[in-house]
Amino acid sequence: MKKNIPRHIGFIMDGNGRWAKKRGLPRNAGHSQGAAVFKKTINWCRELGVECASFYAFSTENWKRPPDEINGIMELLRRYIKDIRATVRENIRIVILGDKTPLAEDIRADLDDIELSSKDNDGFIVGIALNYGGRAEITAACAEIARQCADEFLLPEDITESLIEEHLYTSTMPPLDMVIRPSGEQRLSNFMIWQAAYAEFVFMDVLWPDFKKKDLISAMDIFAERNRRFGGL
Repeated sequence: MKKNIPRHIGFIMDGNGRWAKKRGLPRNAGHSQGAAVFKKTINWCRELGVECASFYAFSTENWKRPPDEINGIMELLRRYIKDIRATVRENIRIVILGDKTPLAEDIRADLDDIELSSKDNDGFIVGIALNYGGRAEITAACAEIARQCADEFLLPEDITESLIEEHLYTSTMPPLDMVIRPSGEQRLSNFMIWQAAYAEFVFMDVLWPDFKKKDLISAMDIFAERNRRFGGL
């Protein structure tokens, strides 16, 4: 019997700072190593038959971190934009999840260009959650729907779950099947809280910079053994 493979996996990339601290390195060294694992994980997902992978890169709450760390993350993002752009040539579609407005102008311009140039690619989908928060995403969707009601394009009775989903950042992506969070923490931390309503959660003790293909396979094996009933019997 064919193994049950998740179409869409969400990764909460956690543990970069702790990985660096254990080695006596600055926190940004952990983020750099974590970014390298991000790139490898995309390839592993494709090899294993997954259609879509979303990565929690920078949350709306992460702005509270020290300025040096935030600046380091943004500089790392600038360097990895070249790698992200290269994936477009591999028939990968890039979707930026989150509000790009607070990001630097050059980063916004590059990300907009990458999304536009990859929009017709159908080989694999990568979601990158930048300045992302699940509550903020739902709030923005509701605000847009309210504007359409105020402009009389919609009536309140037109509002359905499907309509809300059409206004989420993930509207063009497959449903979220599984969330993997390494580092030993067992919470969503405001990641895809609408989309994760019926997703399977797999929490792992490995820190994200140490995440390997075998860890992904182990998580997918756990998923394959789960009995997903979606509220039914």
